[in-house]
Amino acid sequence: MGRNISHGTNPDGEIRRSYTTIGNLADQVAHVLPAADWRRLQPILKHGSGDPFDVPPHLAASTAALLRKAADHRLMPDDWAEEARELAAAADQAAGRGEMWSWR
Repeated sequence: MGRNISHGTNPDGEIRRSYTTIGNLADQVAHVLPAADWRRLQPILKHGSGDPFDVPPHLAASTAALLRKAADHRLMPDDWAEEARELAAAADQAAGRGEMWSWR
């Protein structure tokens, strides 16, 4: 099981990642960001249930900025940086269109 995240690059316009991958990315992001930044991302990356949720455009924009900040950190491993950048691009696209960023 996993998440289908809107505004991605696959043929269905999604990013598909397992819960484990999202959880591991969250751990990496938490390791490199200041606590205040991590607290802003935590509700999205460590969403408490498998229930679908939507992120409003303004929050998607700030999420994208924080994911890029984490991706650019010198301690972020390259493979996890790539994952963070892909999510940031999807969040930016949703925000730019004024659409909800959907996690299903």
